[in-house]
Amino acid sequence: MEQQLSQPMQNAKENETLPKGFISGSTLKIIAIVTMLIDHIGAALLETRLQSNPDSFLLSLADIIMRMIGRIAFPIFCFLLVEGFLHTKDVKKYALRLLLFCFISEIPFDLAFYGTCFYFGYQNVYFTLLLGLLALIGIDHFKGNQLLQFSCVIFAMVAALFLKTDYSYFGVFAIVILYLCRNQRPLQCIVGAISFFWELTASLSFIPILFYNGKRGLSLKYFFYVFYPAHLLILGLIRVFLL
Repeated sequence: MEQQLSQPMQNAKENETLPKGFISGSTLKIIAIVTMLIDHIGAALLETRLQSNPDSFLLSLADIIMRMIGRIAFPIFCFLLVEGFLHTKDVKKYALRLLLFCFISEIPFDLAFYGTCFYFGYQNVYFTLLLGLLALIGIDHFKGNQLLQFSCVIFAMVAALFLKTDYSYFGVFAIVILYLCRNQRPLQCIVGAISFFWELTASLSFIPILFYNGKRGLSLKYFFYVFYPAHLLILGLIRVFLL
């Protein structure tokens, strides 16, 4: 995701205290995208097959393994969102881009996981990321007023709960926690890993995050934006027409 903040010089000083790793932002994105794809294949395809073959041990085992691998993706996306907020040159454009892909991704999301073009009981992860970003914007805008900062976070969490977004209010909370610990990478990883205790394999995502070097790496600025709805659309079509 993208990269700047309102006080770049201050952030540069703050980042001097972070460990110098060897994993770039693009490498983190690739790890997240691959593990997410594995997760979605399990959720969209294997679990659809399991509905007609509930006693298949191999399908059940494969699904469990793939879903556990997939838990690694979301914490990385949360971390990258925080990095994007800290470095983006235009946070409004960043938010609008997320909003656009919220709607672009919704039909592919519903098709892949519910077998229909319109399912209003659960919304795709872009909504969670957008609400997390709005919470960070509120925290940054109302510096010095903890009540308003807290209100922004609560509003974003309640909105995620009301909209029934992927990872719901907890996704927003995780983004805020990672942002608050942004200047101490080891602490950020420890707190992040603890916050995902209910999904044990999700905590593994903080191993590569710990070794993040703060560099963009390969230019993958728009790859995830396109990949997310595109792969869901493909999985959805396979589910509907082949399974």
